Amino acid sequence: MVSILGVSAFYHDSAACLVIDGDIVAAAQEERFTRVKHDHRFPLHAARYCLRESNLTASDLDFVGFYDKPLLKFDRLLETYLDYCPAGFSSFLKSMPLWMSEKLWMPDLIRTELAKAGGEEDGEVDERQAKKNGKKFAWKLLFGDHHESHAASAFYPSPFEEAAILTIDGVGEWATSSIGIGKGNELTLLQELRYPNSVGLLYSAFTYYTGFKVNSGEYKVMGLAPYGEPKFVETIKDHLLEIRDDGSVKLNQDYFNYSQGLRMTNGAFDKLFGGPPRKPESHIGQREMDLARSIQVITEEVMLKMARYVHRETQMKHLCLAGGVALNCVANGRVLKEVPFEDIWIQPAAGDAGGALGIALAIWHRYLGKPRTVNGCDGMKGSYLGPRDTEEEIENYLRENSLSYTKYSRAELPDVVAKLLADEKVIGVHQGRMEFGPRALGCRSIIGDARSPQMQSVINLKIKYRESFRPFAPSVLREHVSEWFELDTDSPYMLLVADVCPQRRVAISDAEAKLTGLDKLKLRRSQIPAVTHVDYSARIQTVRRETNPLYWEIIEAFRKRTGCPVIVNTSFNVRGEPIVCTPADSYRCFMHTEMDYLVLETFVLSKATKATKTSKEARN
Repeated sequence: MVSILGVSAFYHDSAACLVIDGDIVAAAQEERFTRVKHDHRFPLHAARYCLRESNLTASDLDFVGFYDKPLLKFDRLLETYLDYCPAGFSSFLKSMPLWMSEKLWMPDLIRTELAKAGGEEDGEVDERQAKKNGKKFAWKLLFGDHHESHAASAFYPSPFEEAAILTIDGVGEWATSSIGIGKGNELTLLQELRYPNSVGLLYSAFTYYTGFKVNSGEYKVMGLAPYGEPKFVETIKDHLLEIRDDGSVKLNQDYFNYSQGLRMTNGAFDKLFGGPPRKPESHIGQREMDLARSIQVITEEVMLKMARYVHRETQMKHLCLAGGVALNCVANGRVLKEVPFEDIWIQPAAGDAGGALGIALAIWHRYLGKPRTVNGCDGMKGSYLGPRDTEEEIENYLRENSLSYTKYSRAELPDVVAKLLADEKVIGVHQGRMEFGPRALGCRSIIGDARSPQMQSVINLKIKYRESFRPFAPSVLREHVSEWFELDTDSPYMLLVADVCPQRRVAISDAEAKLTGLDKLKLRRSQIPAVTHVDYSARIQTVRRETNPLYWEIIEAFRKRTGCPVIVNTSFNVRGEPIVCTPADSYRCFMHTEMDYLVLETFVLSKATKATKTSKEARN
């Protein structure tokens, strides 16, 4: 047995992944345990979970892999500073303490932190003893290239024997995008685009300028785009970047500050677009909507050109994608539809968290030369790779906290939940293994009736406490997806956007068609308005019974009751917090919002029930 622990850390979304004999056994982001959104620190708790999932200790490991090469990143930092000095001195000074204290001593730090992972969950850790213990580990530590880790995470778990590979993000060591080929257990990167030219950093610059948080709010820009018009596309092309036929870009650094400062954009950028960046939490105006639409159009053009170039150069039938930009599901949907690949597959943890999985699989297949087995399904197990809670653990938690609940049998539960959904109740679902990656896929989800015209605003404003413009995703039974959406392929990870079928749309008047901005929200556009965006699109999750049996059965019971195989699915969290992990996290979120019901495996809690009762009392 060969056990490999992959680690990503120290930028954003740190994570750990355990691979045993080529099988992905466990993976999780650190934020889920620490409750710090996008936690960048060493994934101590995630690594501890992965080891305990397989009853291993850190000493039992054969290999540990880190997802990128810190010394090459430091080289970029120094070279960039020298190129811009003295302009970037303040940024350089701010980054140095972490580099000098931790990042340049990565081998020692990893060994020390994994020694701590063997300690008690909440106990005090003796730093000196951990350093001592870390030096005793016999396992081999290997470092991967950032974009090779992304590429490995995209290709090795994919359902394809061979495929073209495209990775796109902000920046790794030097690369910002790369293309390659995967065949069997071999992976070869052929070309790369290098810093400071980056479509990911360009998108993040507009994320910053429209008032959202970089490395967190990019999906908000994507959701805002349909409310705007592409008024700034030509301005962007004339002043900010050159887009070549192969999709590579050259950014005009006169308008950006990310190479030498602490902001993404500068005064020239402000002047070009008519004013300073929007202040976070302030009013979102038409300018922001038009900027969002414009940068989304640019990004789609770049991704389409990159994908077409990869197809021409490799002549492969399939494409695998990873990197943070591969989370842009609108662009992914267009790649699937418009580029002549037979099929595409996107790593569900496409951002830096997925690098932990990528380096672990790269060690198994590339370093050790172990073969891949392809059977038509991907190797991600639905991305259900996180912790699970037993019924006994959940009931103990409920009893210890004197909480009211009703316990149903496994056979009863789907129809109970379906009836609540049909009554337009909003339900938090905590069941099975927690998802790995940024999407909730039915195990840590908030669900509702997609047919309800009020559901989007209710969940956004009263439960998620977030911006009203943000759309929700549909979970749809795979067997029925083509009856409701212009899509007839698997989309299990909510990474493809497609339009609602014309026969499911609701006609709107000429006057209604002229509405602009957030006024578009007022219209009922389809039979499933809660998951239909203002441009008739939807970010689709297809659900198969074999991947998530309980979730499929809930939707099937809802279909039998209502005739509709589609429900609302959004992540089980409130704005600013990570997705829930434990029953305590789920109960806390349930009580702090206006959700109606909470499902913890087969236990159902109602917000309306105040008295403490046992299961039998509740049933009677």
